[in-house]
Amino acid sequence: MKYVHLVFILLFPFASLFAQVNVPDNSVPDSLEVELEEQEIKDLNSGKAVVDESAVMEMLDLVGSISYFKDVYLDIDTAVMNIYDYDKDEVPLFDDSIYQQRIEALARKTTIPLIFNSHVKSFIELYSVRRRQQSSRMLGLSYVYFPMFEEYLSQYNLPLELKYLAMVESALNPTAGSKAGAKGLWQFMLGTGKYYGLRVTTLVDERYDPMKETVAACQYLQSLYARYEDWFLVLAAYNSGPGTVNKAIMRAGGVRNYWAIWPYLPKETRGYVPAFIAVTYLMNYSTEHNLYPVNPGLLLHGTDTVLVHDRVGFDQINECIGVSMQDLVFFNPQYTKRIIPGSKDYPYVLRLPMKYCLRFAQLEDSLYAYKSKAVVKQEIIEKKVEAMSDSFVHVVKKGESLASIARKYHVSVSNIKHWNHLKRETIHVGQRLTIYRSGSPMAQVSKSTGKSQKAKSSVTTPTVKTHVVKKGETLASISKKYHCTVADLKKWNGLKSNNLKVGQKLKIKK
Repeated sequence: MKYVHLVFILLFPFASLFAQVNVPDNSVPDSLEVELEEQEIKDLNSGKAVVDESAVMEMLDLVGSISYFKDVYLDIDTAVMNIYDYDKDEVPLFDDSIYQQRIEALARKTTIPLIFNSHVKSFIELYSVRRRQQSSRMLGLSYVYFPMFEEYLSQYNLPLELKYLAMVESALNPTAGSKAGAKGLWQFMLGTGKYYGLRVTTLVDERYDPMKETVAACQYLQSLYARYEDWFLVLAAYNSGPGTVNKAIMRAGGVRNYWAIWPYLPKETRGYVPAFIAVTYLMNYSTEHNLYPVNPGLLLHGTDTVLVHDRVGFDQINECIGVSMQDLVFFNPQYTKRIIPGSKDYPYVLRLPMKYCLRFAQLEDSLYAYKSKAVVKQEIIEKKVEAMSDSFVHVVKKGESLASIARKYHVSVSNIKHWNHLKRETIHVGQRLTIYRSGSPMAQVSKSTGKSQKAKSSVTTPTVKTHVVKKGETLASISKKYHCTVADLKKWNGLKSNNLKVGQKLKIKK
């Protein structure tokens, strides 16, 4: 493809400021208004400036923090892949002509008009030199997500190269979230996500669901192409919104060409298409740059999904079947409050390390009934609050006595006297008596002696019972039987795992 420098007609005195920006032929209108400051033009023409202003940097930092990567390459003999016999730490660099030839070769294989210019080069250097480790991680993650991306892009008759867009958006980090509020692999904003069917509630954010968000992304890209019929304008609109692109087109005199409107786009969007071209290039020429995919560990083939048919919290799953909280949170970021609101009519998907999926199926019913330590603690608090707030006032009516009032509310006469500080049983019409439905939360009066004694639940010495483990029993089922938690059983018996043996004796404290 042939490129020329951006040219303005002589009527505009600042036209020479744009001379370094390479754009396709016939892309600039005669009536283009020059509204940018000289320093801003210089910044625009600096490829590094465009890179540093891009959100790509933020996403590369995030993918670098994922803990599941192994310190090995992805089932690959690098000696075989290293067809250029590079040294281990060698960082290859190439002339601009080589980059241009390779990108032109890629452009012949797609309907997306890939080009090479100084901004594309700056992003190539970002991925291949400045952030090599993160690029290798993205290569590894491509084995996780690209098969799914390609499946849906094909269904929607979209160029398969659009799979690289997710690399620009999130660096293929499934938990990615931007400062602007975009979420997931494809970085959907809240409003756009809801428009394309992604549900966002207090408990669930489907923008973090890789499959559902990929479908939404395909629908959005298809809609944008129907509007612009130009893939670079589509990408710009995907990043900054159709309204921003339309405004830039108007400022550029109505020309519908990305490079013509480029100076009028937001700073982040100016680097968006160059980043897309650069990552498309690098993923196809990674070996030439001595870059190889790093093994993403469990993310590749180490997890599977189960269906959750009842409301359950991450803490219950963690305590009942032993999945670490870190795994639950990372593999299921769509459950923003760590609660899965599943039901029989609408089950939800839960992703687990594969070794726990069978255990989930075996203990599913027990799991839903299991009460985590946090739930038990909350119930105790609620009972105390309820006990302290269950009082009401009875106004004595004509003919009533303490005995008749006690029978009415199923309490004792001595309790009523104690609650109301009465020395005698004499009462009068209109007198206000405090009655506790629960039979006094703070103190209980002995029916046999009529004397007050403080509740001893908090100071009573616990009794110990022995339970002999039977076939088929688990810590979860035993804890349910004795109204305690799995953590309690493990603490009482010095257990470090959830494994039990038939005939094993367990201490049960009450």
